[in-house]
Amino acid sequence: MKGAAQFFLDTLVADTNLPAPANLVTCPSLSPENKNPASKNTSITAGPTMDLEILRDLFANCIRASEILDVDKKFREQVAATRAKLAPLQIGSSGQLQEWLQDLDLQSHDLHHRHVSHLYGLYPSAQIDVNTTPELAAAVKKSLEIRGDQATGWATAWRFNLWARLHDGDHAFSILEFLLSPARTYPDMFDAHPPFQIDGNFGGASGIAEMLLQSQNNVIQLLPALPKVWPNGSVKGLRARGGFEVDLAWQNGKLTSVAVRSYAGNPCQLRYGQTTKSFKAKKGQEILWDGKADSEMKLIDRVF
Repeated sequence: MKGAAQFFLDTLVADTNLPAPANLVTCPSLSPENKNPASKNTSITAGPTMDLEILRDLFANCIRASEILDVDKKFREQVAATRAKLAPLQIGSSGQLQEWLQDLDLQSHDLHHRHVSHLYGLYPSAQIDVNTTPELAAAVKKSLEIRGDQATGWATAWRFNLWARLHDGDHAFSILEFLLSPARTYPDMFDAHPPFQIDGNFGGASGIAEMLLQSQNNVIQLLPALPKVWPNGSVKGLRARGGFEVDLAWQNGKLTSVAVRSYAGNPCQLRYGQTTKSFKAKKGQEILWDGKADSEMKLIDRVF
């Protein structure tokens, strides 16, 4: 991570068309496989949205690693200062999250391009969140509506995960149905993008998990995108970021029980609907809760 961060500290440039100081971009670069209408139908561009989103994660992770290891304080400060100067995400005139620095999305030669690289900030990253950055989340939704639901195997799976992160379980489920249809899945269950794309299989499994459990920014969200067609059910052994394992059960579309096992002793928050519960379980302890706002969580010592 340090080497990658050093490379970009040396190669980022200021785009004078953007207001300082938040105007650092990668250049030259591209937005994967999608042609920039302003570049004579080539992919070459400056500061594509995906680059800026990935760099924010790279720099944030590098800073955090430096803090954990208690090393490279001056380098950490340099990375933090540079991260603050990266060009911001842009919302276009149609309400979409812009793929490029310029508002060109609707001028694209292929409005339904399979790549949704500029939506990385929502998934797999967590820079965009329906609860903490609702305007950007709405812009992602608009971009998805423009692009459409059907794409190649892996790109369909990416859309599946994105709609789950937007907490729209019914829309996510409709994409899952397409992903599992003969158009996208062979009889042997391999993803149908000749000869096949394992990304579609892995992405499909990920999307199902994201419908039932999400864990970003130290919050574990329970049943965030449960579709109406799954009114009753249970799942065991889902892993959440921060060293947690979660079992869930629900009836009539409502959470009835959750068990959270802590493998690292990290603090966390549980969120279900509009209710948020904070907890600090020690390593080896289990949290039990029935999902009701007025119910207390129970803490149990376990051996696991």
